Amino acid sequence: MVPIELIVETVSIDNIRGHIKALEGVRHPEMAPEALEQAALHITESLSSLGYEVTDHYFPDNGRIFRNILATRSGSHCPHERVLVLAHYDTVAGSPGADDNASGVAVLLEVARVLAKFRFERTVHFIGVCLEENEHDDNPCSGTRGSRALACHARENGWDIEGVLVLESVAYAGDTAIQSVPPGVPISIPEAGDFIAVVGNERSRELLKLFTRAAEKYRGDLPHVVLEVPGNGELLPDSRRSDHASFWDEGFKAIMVTDTTNFRNPNFHLPTDTLTTLNLEFAAKVCRATCGAVAEIARVTE
Repeated sequence: MVPIELIVETVSIDNIRGHIKALEGVRHPEMAPEALEQAALHITESLSSLGYEVTDHYFPDNGRIFRNILATRSGSHCPHERVLVLAHYDTVAGSPGADDNASGVAVLLEVARVLAKFRFERTVHFIGVCLEENEHDDNPCSGTRGSRALACHARENGWDIEGVLVLESVAYAGDTAIQSVPPGVPISIPEAGDFIAVVGNERSRELLKLFTRAAEKYRGDLPHVVLEVPGNGELLPDSRRSDHASFWDEGFKAIMVTDTTNFRNPNFHLPTDTLTTLNLEFAAKVCRATCGAVAEIARVTE
């Protein structure tokens, strides 16, 4: 078997850049439904071309039908045990969403490419999630509709999920990026936004540790900050602001991997969230760490 250390080194910055270019642009269900559908097609075609079994998970929202995109590689020894890697592909109405969240989708697609030639003991799903952004700007609880539908589906169908890794805006970073901190965070946070944050709840503690070990083992030059929150993050609402919270609420282990979005990126949800502002070397490091984590959780066999 090829060592995981060699597997992760095949991550391509050019591939990540290409996916962001293909996705960049407003991808909103009301303002740009055609672009949202084109993003879905790009994800579907990219994953299908890698040999994954790709299916759609449809869900209703406000009288319309939307879809999450699931690419599956069935496990060879424990197919009932699942590992999920998620990134949302929609944007707010006024932003091209290069960091939020074309970067997460691009990294997901590159992880899928790097691992496509291998088999796993556990089943792996690479999932493009729709409708993560808030439906109403003044209501922070009106988002994550696609992942909530998927998490409910997983619970109702008895999915045995070993871990969910959510890639949420992973490419804005650097020594000159000014890092701010959400109120109530109980740990020390660096002033420079040159790190990746990994957020989990108490139930997800072992998943946090595993991702941290993978980051240190396979991408030792990737600064990272780990935050474990009690319960389902109720005491720290900013810790819930992505699709991982949907899985927390259904009792699954899940972590969010993020550059902290508006606590670092001045282009958050603005027309200036473009590819030219991103640090793709940083995104590639996140990609390598994620490859290593997925390979270890899912247990590469060949």
